[in-house]
Amino acid sequence: MGTREKLVEAAAELLDQGGDGAVTLRAVAHAVGVSHNTPYKHFVDRAALLAGVAEKDFSAFSAAFTGIERSAMTAIDKLKAALELFVTYGEAHPARYRLLFGDPDIASRGGQLEVVAVTTFSGFAALVAGAQAAGELPLIPAATMTSLIYAVLHGLLDLRAGGRLRSEKGLSNVLDGVLLMIELIRPNDVRQATMEE
Repeated sequence: MGTREKLVEAAAELLDQGGDGAVTLRAVAHAVGVSHNTPYKHFVDRAALLAGVAEKDFSAFSAAFTGIERSAMTAIDKLKAALELFVTYGEAHPARYRLLFGDPDIASRGGQLEVVAVTTFSGFAALVAGAQAAGELPLIPAATMTSLIYAVLHGLLDLRAGGRLRSEKGLSNVLDGVLLMIELIRPNDVRQATMEE
């Protein structure tokens, strides 16, 4: 692993341990064991370093979605596996999750980061389209369906992160909530057949 990759890895670990405020170029340099000037040889500023973290994690999502797509699972189970991946990541790495899916600076950054973010979305959209082609989801434009599922998923994760996802409000588990939403939007004949199994 080269110095750049080590700096990105250290920044991700600092995000996990202390949130956004814990990531400084000096702290990352210290964590890697290099001089405080070394990060500037690889990143113009802190924002570029955080973009490096986001790019790495988006790429990992894309690779995982490719693996899911190539698996022998049914189309709907592929989609559920991808949703579980999002939830597991969001619950294990809340600060990184906010970086990828809730940071407006990251969303507007462009360049290679935008390429990998769009690739991630496209990989997930392909799983949604696969479920639609199998008759498991309504046949509306795949990008619209994907965005709807994204919105519910990210909304539930945000509620959980803010301590507002509670059983007395009807939902206490992110994955259960998003899977319930998937079940509710499935075509009636598919939903009926699932209930009869």
